[in-house]
Amino acid sequence: MTATPSTAIPSWPHCGEGASAADPVGCKGIHVGTGGRCLAHMPPTDRAAYLATLAPGSDIDLRGTTIDGPLLNDILTACIDPAVGKPCFGRANFAAVTFTGIPRFGSATFTDDTYFDSATFTKDAWFDSATFTRDANFRSATFAHAAHFRSATFIGNAFFSSANFARDAHFDSRVTFARDAYFSSTAFTRRANFGSATFTGSARFGSATFTGNAIFGSATFAGDTLFDLATFARHTSFGSATFTGNARFGLATFTRRANFGSATFTKDANFSSATFTKDANFSSATFEGLQHLGPMACGSRVSFDGARFPGTQVTIEAAAPFITFERTAFEGSVVLRLRYATVELSRATLTAPMALQTWPVPFNRPNGTVMDESLLTAGNTPPAVRLASLDGVDAAHLVLTDVNLARCQFTGAFHLDQVQIGFGCHFAEPPTGWCRRGLLPARWSRRKVLSEEQHWRAQTGGRAGRGWPAGPHHAAPERGAGPEDLIGVYQQLRKAFEEAGNEPDAADFYYGEMEMRRHDRQRPRAERRLLWAYWLASGYGLRASRALSWLVAAMGVTLLLMMLFGLPDDAPIPQSSGTYGAGVVTVSTKTTDPVLTLPLERRVSAGRAEKAALVVVNSVVFRSSGQNLTLPGTVIEMASRIGEPVLLGLAALAVRSRVKR
Repeated sequence: MTATPSTAIPSWPHCGEGASAADPVGCKGIHVGTGGRCLAHMPPTDRAAYLATLAPGSDIDLRGTTIDGPLLNDILTACIDPAVGKPCFGRANFAAVTFTGIPRFGSATFTDDTYFDSATFTKDAWFDSATFTRDANFRSATFAHAAHFRSATFIGNAFFSSANFARDAHFDSRVTFARDAYFSSTAFTRRANFGSATFTGSARFGSATFTGNAIFGSATFAGDTLFDLATFARHTSFGSATFTGNARFGLATFTRRANFGSATFTKDANFSSATFTKDANFSSATFEGLQHLGPMACGSRVSFDGARFPGTQVTIEAAAPFITFERTAFEGSVVLRLRYATVELSRATLTAPMALQTWPVPFNRPNGTVMDESLLTAGNTPPAVRLASLDGVDAAHLVLTDVNLARCQFTGAFHLDQVQIGFGCHFAEPPTGWCRRGLLPARWSRRKVLSEEQHWRAQTGGRAGRGWPAGPHHAAPERGAGPEDLIGVYQQLRKAFEEAGNEPDAADFYYGEMEMRRHDRQRPRAERRLLWAYWLASGYGLRASRALSWLVAAMGVTLLLMMLFGLPDDAPIPQSSGTYGAGVVTVSTKTTDPVLTLPLERRVSAGRAEKAALVVVNSVVFRSSGQNLTLPGTVIEMASRIGEPVLLGLAALAVRSRVKR
């Protein structure tokens, strides 16, 4: 590695060896001894004399010096503690030093403040098992090759702010930071490994850049942890990490998959305005002191599967295509304010109210600006939230607002009769357009439909399943929900809407319940035929147009039958006759039976139609018309007075079900 000469004059008396017009400063090594030269450029005899003054625990100041491998070995050898066979330094100042060889400080002990600020390590830097008793300063240091700090112990503060790690940075294998660790604005070009590290004080990685993989798996953060504005360009792992203090990832950017699986957050976990381009995994994580998580944006999937939220109340705000809470345990109340998300709640545990809602506007950042949602707005995707499944969920505490339920699996949920489905929630609907029932054309009835019914109808095939979409996440038909399962689901949801005073929507679920009863092969055939007649006559008392259509048809048939067979030729004329005997006159009146002798072609006339219409109208309101009728006419009128009022009542019932509040 060739360094570009700098014209900056150091603040210490420097060697100046090699100064020229191109490099007026020359060597920046600090004077050692009385010769006005740095340790690297002083005569060999003077260097030997200086090295002879060094002993274990000696202070050393070699600022700005270029130290090659042999020279560093001489320094380390001079400072070896015979008791342990390892180098020991007092106050060590290697600021702005350039190490051209391999600096092997492994197992070294620094008993006073140590300075490697702006130092340059041109080859691998070895600090494995080193002990820094007081502050360790590596600000703006450059590690051109791998940096090894495995099992190192930082008893004082550790300053790595603005350092540059061009290759792998190894802080794993039980590295201990006993006080604060500063990595603000540090650049990790390759892998940064802090696995199993212990941060007893605060860990500050604000604005740090991780171009390679960042590994913090099993690390322990006892103090506050700050990753605000940090950039993680590749895979990031905090799996099984423990955050005892507050954890802040505000405005952090995760370009690849971020893994926080099995992590423990004892206090606040701040991911405000954090951006995840790929998956964000919080599976099996524990959020003990969390009250507010987010808002955060994710371009892929956010997983809280198996996570625990022991707090009394938590609010989660996120914008992501998929957010899963399978087997998640919420021990307090929770508010989910989401955008663009398909939400999976299978087997989640809800012990207190949960409110799930579509947040109508983009989330705001702490500074008042709008959070970037460019990862989610491609193709003008609507921000609506879609619920995928409630399988195994106790829905008694669930409140849904402005949520799309068209593809939601309700089977397997408990206490659906207590779920609160608020405004803006949408269910699936039957296919649009016309269909064929037998030889007659028909239109699908508009109503709210469960996704399971859609899937069942699609899998049954035939005309009944034509146009119905199969649910993508539901089981195969031999294992999926059938009519016998959906009866109870529709019934419970109907009760939930009735309890909320929403009778019109409750009517849709009553229709679905009756449809499933009609198609349930386990029910007696007589019951299914009766339900079929009820459906055909009036759509289970919910389709006023169908009942009115049948009523009009019945009135027309009755009118025609009355003209053809019910009305006599003429109204019978009463005839009176009398007898006289023993001074008493006896008079009797007799009306002849109505007679119909007209040929068929003369029975259909305007006059007879008027009389027949009077009979039909009175029959609809269950009244007698007072007309003289033939025997067949009397039978027709009796049938009309029974059937037509029933159809009128069914039509009125259907209208009532749609306007009742």
